Parts: sequence; structure tokens; C-alpha cells
Amino acid sequence: MSTYMANKATIERKWYVVDAAGKPLGKTAVIVADLLRGKGKVTYTPHADCGDNVIVINAGKATLSGNKMEQKYYRTHSGWIGGLKETKYRILMQEKPETAMRVAVRGMMPRNTVCKDSLKRLHIYADANYEQQAQKPIVLD
Repeated sequence: MSTYMANKATIERKWYVVDAAGKPLGKTAVIVADLLRGKGKVTYTPHADCGDNVIVINAGKATLSGNKMEQKYYRTHSGWIGGLKETKYRILMQEKPETAMRVAVRGMMPRNTVCKDSLKRLHIYADANYEQQAQKPIVLD
């Protein structure tokens, strides 16, 4: 018996909607990362991009446990001397909650081209309105 290997022609992609309102940011990111990679499918292949499309709504209403809103920082560096920029998660969640969710999901993905291709199928919105109603996405609880 041979081992099944998924390829682009045999992959069927579905659309899912994940509501992040009132849920922890990290636990929502775990669910989204598993859907993007396709780990719940029978046809899962680790080295192939066989995941689904995911829409995250209400990213601005996601929560962080403990004192992470004040103690955790989002850091970026320009590459130049003194180019470090730090933003508290309290400010990041107010101004750009989509970025906070994208960083959390990316941190749970492998560091290769599968991650890069999978993150193109991730759509994050700060509120409950989204543009992909025509795809008839499945709502996850």
C-alpha cells in the first residue's frame, strides 16, 4: 500500500469563518493555523499546502489573559541602528487588531514556503463585516 501525497489538483478548499469575539487571541490563532494548514483533513500532507481559506471576524474583540495587554510588546526592527519600535498590545489591539491576529497565527505556522502560501488565504477583519459572503463560508464555533 502506498502513502497518499496531496497535490494541487486534488486539494478541495473550503471557506471557514471564525469569530474571535470574547475568545483568547492565542487559542483562536491555534484554530486558525490548523485550518490554514489542513491538519484536520484526512488528506493532510505536511510538505504540501492543503489547507482551507479562513476568515477571522471581530479580531478587535479578542482578549489576552493576565496582564499581557500592558506587559506584552509587539516589536519591529528596521535593520538600522536604533531602529527598534515597540508597541504595547493594548495600543496594538485598539489601532490594528488585524496585525495582532496575523502575528499570532504566523507564529504557529512552520517557517517555510507553506506558511507564506497559507497566510495568503487568511482574511482578518476587526469587526463583524466581511467581504467574502459569495463564497458561502462555514461558521465555526
